Amino acid sequence: MKSPGHCEGTDDDDDPRQWDTRSDCLVRDMLDRVADKWSLLVIGYLEERRHRFSELRRKIDGVSQRMLTVTLRQLERDGLVRRTVHPTVPLRVDYELTPLGATLHTTLCPLVVWATEHEAEVTAARAAFDTRAGAA
Repeated sequence: MKSPGHCEGTDDDDDPRQWDTRSDCLVRDMLDRVADKWSLLVIGYLEERRHRFSELRRKIDGVSQRMLTVTLRQLERDGLVRRTVHPTVPLRVDYELTPLGATLHTTLCPLVVWATEHEAEVTAARAAFDTRAGAA
C-alpha cells in the first residue's frame, strides 16, 4: 500500500494529499519553486523582456545577490529561464523566460489578479484577526 503522499497512480489526481507529504515529489518541488516570492518576481520581470542580472537586482527590492543567483539557477534548471552568455569584455549575461516559463507566467496571472481584486478583503480580515488575537 502506498503512502497518502504518493505522487503516481492515485485514483484521484486532484487530491492534494497525493503531494502534500512527500518532499521528493516533483509536483511539490515545483509548487515550492513557483510559490517562492523571488521566483514570482523574477518571472514577472522576465515576462516583460530579457534582463541582465544587475537589472533584475535593482528592480527586485530586498533580494540579495546570492538569493537572486540561487533563484535564477533553480529557474534555469527547471527549464523556465534561459541564461545567455555573450562573449564580450566584460562578459554580458542575459536572462529570459523560455516558452515553458512563459506558460507558467500565463498560469500565474489569474492568481495575481485574484490577489489584487481581494486585497481590501484580506487586509480587513487580517485587521479583524489581529484585533481578536490582541484581545485574547
